[in-house]
Amino acid sequence: MDLSQFDTETFKQFVQDHLHEDPAQLLLKYAGKTEFDLKFAIQQIHARQKAKNKIPSWAVNPNLLFPPSISMEQASSEDTALFKAELVKGKSMIDLTGGLGIDTYYLAQNFEKAIYCERQEDLAKLSEHNFKQLSDNKFTVIHGDSLDFLSKSQENFDLIYADPARRGGQNQKLYKLADCEPDVVQHWGLLTSKAKTILIKASPMLDIKQALIEIPEIQQVWVISVRNEVKEVLLKWQQESKVDDRKIIAVDLHPDGKREFSFTFEAEEEAESVFGAAGSYLIEPTSSILKAGAFKLFGQQFGLKKLHPNSHIFTCDALPAKQIPGRIFKILQEVQNPKKELKQLVPSGKINIITRNYILSPDDFKKKYKLKDGGTQFLIGTKSGEKYALYLAELAR
Repeated sequence: MDLSQFDTETFKQFVQDHLHEDPAQLLLKYAGKTEFDLKFAIQQIHARQKAKNKIPSWAVNPNLLFPPSISMEQASSEDTALFKAELVKGKSMIDLTGGLGIDTYYLAQNFEKAIYCERQEDLAKLSEHNFKQLSDNKFTVIHGDSLDFLSKSQENFDLIYADPARRGGQNQKLYKLADCEPDVVQHWGLLTSKAKTILIKASPMLDIKQALIEIPEIQQVWVISVRNEVKEVLLKWQQESKVDDRKIIAVDLHPDGKREFSFTFEAEEEAESVFGAAGSYLIEPTSSILKAGAFKLFGQQFGLKKLHPNSHIFTCDALPAKQIPGRIFKILQEVQNPKKELKQLVPSGKINIITRNYILSPDDFKKKYKLKDGGTQFLIGTKSGEKYALYLAELAR
């Protein structure tokens, strides 16, 4: 595809003028009435609408071009890309799985030069176009097999970055590292021979302990959530570090600030939970902490009691002075008979539902009691001791 045809003021202005309109309606309205590829223009409008929250600084740049939906869905968010850029620096880096180039671009801000590799020709051309709009001549774009390029290269890199494709031949989702493409497990020897640091982005569904069995040399694992939703797992290896010092770091990226919790699996295994009935507050750890598996150390570190071994909801009567990485709820009352009490407690029918280790999922709970999401209060259903309990609560801070 010749992208120069889209580097015109007429094309760019059309996209900017219709950013807030329905792409399907635009296609019908302007069919046969434009001097440029209307379908591609509509694709740009649709992509920018999706990128508004995910990649805000790119979405507002009229000179950039975006790929079809599937590549947009697989791309990292600006938040996670900026965070990853904090973890690495050096002279040279290579991204083996370039895609849209979000990670390549932000990681490269801490490097003198960057190589972007991508097997899809159209995506490689599009990214090359974008890099030229965004930066100087720091980027080299390689269209082809990245592992083949790496094996033939005489250069060693300060960073090798990879985000292996997690879709199978039948478009099924893949979670094990060895099932993804490129297979970083099979080619681990090649990667370590060519880099001082390796950073692998994996699925938020990754079984972390299984991944560490597949690649036991990994020294750091980052579980990243954005606004309390787990987005990705990062595996980091450094040439001069020891695996004995392996840390699991759960981090939540939030407008109010970054919240981290660091631990080791060995310490988690040795920790013991203290159990007790609900006090004045309920605490739900960030989703990244729950994904990372810090089910006992979390309570131990902040002096919290746990309601049940499998509930992963904690409680206390007085909040500790240090900030807790999670949501803190003030209990207003325990709901003993939902069928009778909820009509009076929630007259609007709108309330937020959280259930952990409970008899109903949030959707089933809303359906059973005819409730909708909304309002400032919460119903928290969980198991406390040997019984199921339901609490009416509000955010404490």
